[in-house]
Amino acid sequence: MAANNKEKDGGADEPRIIWSENRDRFETEDKKAYLEYHLQIHGNSQIMNILHTFVPTSKRGLGLASHLCVAAFNHAQSHSLSVIPSCSYVSDTFLPRNPTWNSLVYKEDLKSSI
Repeated sequence: MAANNKEKDGGADEPRIIWSENRDRFETEDKKAYLEYHLQIHGNSQIMNILHTFVPTSKRGLGLASHLCVAAFNHAQSHSLSVIPSCSYVSDTFLPRNPTWNSLVYKEDLKSSI
């Protein structure tokens, strides 16, 4: 499965992001930039723990890390998964810049810990 190749308004090309299910990651077609995750179960919830985002030096500044995150969050949303942003890029950069995705961030049920 891949993300959109063109922006919705018909503008510039977006990178093609591929879900590599057997490797637990989202990656660019050339596999050089990627986002790694691990699926886990907590109670009745399935959770996508985003562990690491990597973009090689030669491809930095093109927005690839953000595109990888959008693909992962879209996947989580469409599969009813919560997200744990263990990756510092996701927690410290992507989510503050894209707060609409905060609704998917896993929040432990406070009632169960009382």
